[in-house]
Amino acid sequence: MDCFTFGALKLENLSTCILAIESSCDETSASVCVDGKILSNFIANQTVHEKYGGVVPELASRAHMQNIVPVVDAALKEALPQLPTPNARLQTIDAIAFTQAPGLIGSLLVGTQFAKSLSLSLDKPLIAVHHMQAHVLANLIGEEKPEFPFLCLTVSGGHTQIVLAKSPLELEVIGETIDDAAGEAFDKSAKLLGLPYPGGPLIDKYAKEGDPRKFKFAEPQIPELNFSFSGLKTSVLYFLQKQEPSFIQKNLKDLCASIQYTIVHILLTKLKKAVLQTGVKSVCIAGGVSANSGLRTGLIEMGEKQGWETFIPKFEYCTDNAAMIAVTAYYKYLAGEFSTLDAGPSARAEW
Repeated sequence: MDCFTFGALKLENLSTCILAIESSCDETSASVCVDGKILSNFIANQTVHEKYGGVVPELASRAHMQNIVPVVDAALKEALPQLPTPNARLQTIDAIAFTQAPGLIGSLLVGTQFAKSLSLSLDKPLIAVHHMQAHVLANLIGEEKPEFPFLCLTVSGGHTQIVLAKSPLELEVIGETIDDAAGEAFDKSAKLLGLPYPGGPLIDKYAKEGDPRKFKFAEPQIPELNFSFSGLKTSVLYFLQKQEPSFIQKNLKDLCASIQYTIVHILLTKLKKAVLQTGVKSVCIAGGVSANSGLRTGLIEMGEKQGWETFIPKFEYCTDNAAMIAVTAYYKYLAGEFSTLDAGPSARAEW
């Protein structure tokens, strides 16, 4: 392939240029990467769900259909500015990647079918990516990245896992939640406090001005490296039911700080145990909840105390985004792991 200039970045003899699409929930995202380097990463958010207190699957899929063409076009235009026409930009792409699972089936279907159509029309390879695997590999974006093997605490609204990464495509889940995810615990607790959706970031905001040890909530004792957060939510519910009507308003910041402290303590306690069991001291976090300031600060402090080498993705790569799909697809491309056109989306899928 000839030499191209991408903005200020000049890359010669490019071997792999990938267009990636992410549509697992309520963000429509597209990204272009060249040899693992992210050149563009566009995300279209959906505000329509706020008044319903959660993501409405039907509305999410409809919004994806509206957003996917302009988002992909924007990603291509930013990454490949010197190519004059859309067709020429698309011909530069070597492979089309998409999120196959897990997620909302209607949302996944939009991204899957769009990627398939591009793959078929351009005669380009198709690469299916597991969403949670991509969250882990988001830590490989940028200059500072962990060396293998490393441990990754992956926390989001739907998943909480500890992953042992032995190589980009050799990832082992060594611990996971047996019921609710950490992100769900944040959002459900926020709802109990009367905070609007999405409540997790608001808990983080108010927690910065509160006392994290003012109130004590249950920390379920689950064997080995697994998690449980259903008991914590119940503990918060029963505690609030015993209080006067004005209690939450008067103690909101301390409540947020105490809830956040409890969730973060549960997560980091298990992560510390995983380090002791595996002997791996290179530690990362990933997923939407990795944007939480309490978790980020807690990981850094524990890492310094325990002698770990810690890595935290930039905020833009914590929540759902196509850049992490692109990076994962790059390694799958190198390994020759391609998909066929009959590959379909899955709401729940094992690695």
